[in-house]
Amino acid sequence: MSSMNMSELSILLIEPSSTQRKIILAHLQEEGVANIDGVATGKEAMEVISQYPPDLIISAMYLPDATATDLLEKIRNTESTKDINFMLVSSETSIKALEPIRQAGVVAILPKPFVHEDLRRALRTTVDYIDPEEMELENYDVAELNILVVDDSSTARNHIKRVLSNLGIQQIETAKNGVEAAQILSNAEFDLIVTDLNMPEMDGQQLTEFVRNEMGNTYVPILMVTSEHDEARLGNVQQAGVSAIVDKPFEPQSVREILFRVLDEQG
Repeated sequence: MSSMNMSELSILLIEPSSTQRKIILAHLQEEGVANIDGVATGKEAMEVISQYPPDLIISAMYLPDATATDLLEKIRNTESTKDINFMLVSSETSIKALEPIRQAGVVAILPKPFVHEDLRRALRTTVDYIDPEEMELENYDVAELNILVVDDSSTARNHIKRVLSNLGIQQIETAKNGVEAAQILSNAEFDLIVTDLNMPEMDGQQLTEFVRNEMGNTYVPILMVTSEHDEARLGNVQQAGVSAIVDKPFEPQSVREILFRVLDEQG
């Protein structure tokens, strides 16, 4: 378990509604979080972030002067803030609106109103990012694992690499689509492939079919990371030969559990 406590977290809460701020604040305080700044606009948020970067930003989707998407893009594209943990709390349900948030790597996307247990899980995920517990496997030396990460989004690739690195995995190669990954796989062996589903040129399902059928590699575990909810499409992905499907956002605890299953049980 992590040695960090919830009480040590510093949180910036961005919410234009004073009523909603009070509700979320009460939930956070119930979990023992004491160091919380509350602001109403994107401008105020960026001023706080530039001076005192928090451990976690909790934001509504729509602010008076920006959206959470705009804010997160600025944060991820600034060297000093790119690794700040981000949580969205919003009643927005549009896949198109939420997808950029998922791609950027967030600890959670919670609805309004949210269930307290979901907030607790997201806070634990944040602690896991900040003070990670390295993974130990029975059949593998984690530091020696060779992993290929495939995603057309550089932000998503960096987020996945960060989660894996925090688990103690050191040897991580990346590819920006299935075609590039196929070229890499033709010249090197990996212990695990982590791939996005929706990519240009060759998507994750096509890459899986390439590995299983054209390469004849039936043993390397393939982890599919996706926000896809179409049951028929996910069924086709399973049929292609993936070892596990992981929802975005890519959470440390979920990833740790799946890696135990697909690596240790197959080892």
